[in-house]
Order: sequence, then C-alpha cells, then structure tokens
Amino acid sequence: MHPPAITVNGKDTPLAPAAPHTTALDFLRERGLTGTKEGCAEGECGACSVLVARPGVDKPTDWVAVNACLVPAAALDGQEVITAEGLATPGAPGTAAELHPVQEEMAVRGGSQCGYCTPGFVCSMAAEYYRPGRCDHSADEAEGSDAAVSSDAEHGPNGFDLHALSGNLCRCTGYRPIRDAAYAVGAPADEDPLARRRDEEPPAAVATEYAQGDKTFVRKDTLAETLRLLRERPDAVVVAGSTDWGVEVNIRSRRADYVIAVDRLPELRELHVTADHIEIGAALTLTEIERRLDGEVPLLAELFPQFASRLIRNGATLGGNLGTGSPIGDSPPVLLALDASLLLADADGEREVPLAEYFTGYRQSVRRPGELIRAVRIPRPLAPVTGFHKIAKRRFDDISSVAVAFALDIEDGVVRKARIGLGGVAATPIRALATEAALEGRPWSDRTVDAAARVLRGEGTPMDDHRASSLYRSAMLGQSLKKLYAQTTEAAHA
Repeated sequence: MHPPAITVNGKDTPLAPAAPHTTALDFLRERGLTGTKEGCAEGECGACSVLVARPGVDKPTDWVAVNACLVPAAALDGQEVITAEGLATPGAPGTAAELHPVQEEMAVRGGSQCGYCTPGFVCSMAAEYYRPGRCDHSADEAEGSDAAVSSDAEHGPNGFDLHALSGNLCRCTGYRPIRDAAYAVGAPADEDPLARRRDEEPPAAVATEYAQGDKTFVRKDTLAETLRLLRERPDAVVVAGSTDWGVEVNIRSRRADYVIAVDRLPELRELHVTADHIEIGAALTLTEIERRLDGEVPLLAELFPQFASRLIRNGATLGGNLGTGSPIGDSPPVLLALDASLLLADADGEREVPLAEYFTGYRQSVRRPGELIRAVRIPRPLAPVTGFHKIAKRRFDDISSVAVAFALDIEDGVVRKARIGLGGVAATPIRALATEAALEGRPWSDRTVDAAARVLRGEGTPMDDHRASSLYRSAMLGQSLKKLYAQTTEAAHA
C-alpha cells in the first residue's frame, strides 16, 4: 500500500507524522500554510476553507470548498488541495506573485480589513468562481436576452451565487465590499490552470491504511470490503464528510481507536431515478444531490439552501445526517414527509427499512452493529403540495429549533394523503400521525387547517432549552400548517 500523501498546491506532501485524527487545517498549518485559519473549529466561520478537487457534476472535476477544520487529513490521501497561498501565480525571482482574480477583487474593493477571515472567503469565492456554468448567461454576455441572469439580493449579474459564502463569517467589513468583490469577478481565463483542471479526470479514490500508535484510519476500495471490516471492528467510527465527527474531535477532544471512511465508496455514491422511486447514495454530498437532482424533488430543493451552509453541504451526506440519529437533523423531517426508506447493508446482505420505523430513541436506531446506510429510497409519484419550514435564530447556517416538512396530495379540494415530518419536538424525528389523520379525507379549507393546526401543536414532547421553549415550539408547529395553507391558497390565486 502506498505511503499516504496529499497533493497540496501542486506538491506531494506526505501525511506522516501527523496523527490519524489530525485535521486538514492542522496538517496544513504545521507545514507553513498559515493562511488557513482556525476560528470556530466546528464548521461555522469558514476561516479554514480550502479547495479540494472532487468528481464533478457538469465537468469531470469540480473545485469544491470544504472546512479544513473538520476533515481528517487522512481522508484527503491521494487528493488534490489548493489553499489561499496556492491560488496566486508565483512571480519571477525577486518579484511579487500575481494575485488570483478573486484575491485581486477582494483587495481593490476593500473586502479585507483585519484579514483573518479573508483566506477562507477567498477559497469559498474561488470555488464559486470556478463553478461550471456560472458565467454561461451572465448579464454582460446576454444583455437584453431572456437568458440573462437577473441580479437580486443573493445572486450577482455575473452568475455568482452568494450562498457560496453562507458558511463564511467576517466581523470587520459589514459584508458589502465582500459581496461587491464576488459580483465583480468575470469568467476564468482560458489559460487558468485551475479552470483547465476541471476538464481532466478527478483524483481517483485510493485505499488508505494509516496508523500511528494505537490509532488507525482506513478506507477500503469497495463496499464489500468495508462491510467485512466493519464486522470485524463494530466499534469503529464511520465517517463520510466528517461534519459531525469533526466537531467531536475538535470541541470534545474525542479520539477514535479505529476510523473507517466511506465517503469515496462507489456503491454509496450512485443516484438512480426510475418511474417508481429515486434512490440516493448515502455518501453523495448534499451539494452533489442538489445539483444532480436539479429540482426533481421540490421538497429536497427547498431543504438544501436551509441546511447549514454551502461549505457544510459540500461535505455532509444524507447517510451521515441520518446515521447520527440527531432529533434536530434537518433531513429526517423532509425524508419522513417523502415516505422515504433506508437501504441498510451488512456483510450478509441488505434490507429496506421505512424511515418512520428507523429511529428508536435519542440517537438510537434499528441499525445493527456492522450495518451501514447504503442509500435513501424515495417512492414516486411525489406529492404535489410540499413545504419545509425551519424555525431557527438565524436564516442560514443554524441549528433548527423546530423543523416541519409537509407532503400533501390534494385532489378536487380534498386532502387525499398527508405526510408530515417533525424535528426538534421529541427525542427522535417523528411523523405527525394525529395531524395527518385530521387532514386526510377532509377539504383543504380554513376550518380543516385550523382544527388540524390545534392537533399539530400537541404533537411530540417539545422541551425547554437554550434555543426555544416548549410553548414556542408547540406554537410554531401550528403556525407552520397555517403558513403552508396561506402559501398554497396565494399560489392558487396568483
């Protein structure tokens, strides 16, 4: 097996002597790349953002921004990483480097003051700068055309999606000059090496076994090998994007004796759309799912922008979000409303479990030792009336106090089928079964909704904590159904 190494700014960089739990952030800083900063160590500030070459959606390779503070350096074995230092073009001996276009715009438009957050912003901006299709129909190129990109509060005339920066925080500039810099960048030049890199194949996933002392990090080539290993080591910590486990490592100083990575397993990275169902691989990132489905599942399309930040979505997976069993995960309410089931695999085979029967207690499930979530299966046809309401203190990049997902079949003004998923109101994500029963077979009307909203307020066992009181959570449940009704009636009369 090869000695583990990462290609950093074009140079092969051995992983040793870093410990298996060492984050990519610490790995880079220990090698002198101190532009990558630690602000929060839990994936909220983006000061640690770096670019990673990943399998592309519209091109063979995408440059993807990730939180280096969460990703184990060992997980990047065989991969290509670009830091803020690697974006600039080195000058001739004795001359200054030539700034990258993103860096240039940040400098000339006053997007940097103390500078601490700037390298992270630059890397997140660079990922969006290189996003295939961003400039295909920019206002400059298509002025007067129906294809022109409209500029609004969150999208620039150059096609720049400001959500790319939703995981980056700055305490100095007030954000306007940063936004101005983002909206000023043009298309990558033809000779740009990072732009040309997108047309080449991404780095292949490599098998990894990296041990230091009594700690080991392992990635196998296939799902079958992984499941056999998991049978031998049921105590192992399984990681994909490491957006949850990375916080445990940093904030709670957790150290696993044995870590098994599943993020690059091809069997967990498939997406199939058939007449009967949509099957989503458990190790596809949320960004990959969002871009590959491209609105095929409207309820998921509504969820994604509200799920943490783009930086987190570039690493987080449905398998990880469901595997942690958190009662406040954002995806379970949506998947419950979609009547999803999970395909659970172990060394002996595979079984399908309805998500409504998956959770058994706080962070507990029916998943057995040695089992992995291979895929999420969503039946078709999809309900035509859907909505996802996330109640949180911040609009983006926050944990929900309450999350409610609706999927309704309404025919001739009557609710034929109702599915409602709830998060944040019980020890597990739950279905609002009593409310579903209060809606089904009744007209979609003020009277029905008012009665069902009273039922919905009584669902679950909400608690008081620092995010919200139990009374507030209950009130928000009822209001969410009234909001959905208002949205559907407004749409019908529009």
